Amino acid sequence: MANHVSSLKRARQTVTRTEVNRANRSRVRSALRAMREALVKGESAAAQAQFRLTASALDKAVQKGVLHKNTASRYKSRLNARIKALVTA
Repeated sequence: MANHVSSLKRARQTVTRTEVNRANRSRVRSALRAMREALVKGESAAAQAQFRLTASALDKAVQKGVLHKNTASRYKSRLNARIKALVTA
């Protein structure tokens, strides 16, 4: 257990930051899940609309430090490729 004033403060900050990071991570996962469900349904218009929301959530997660920028880029690239395959099919 923390005994010094500074370590008590750091413990409080850790709790707060953990909650913020968990919320941001949950937001990204929910967006990705909704995107994948839209792709499974096969509706290209709905999938494209959901892609914009998902890409925004990924970019915000990068800004918040939850995801690395290359990870978000990889997600967006793969999802966009699936949308293109859906539209052309």
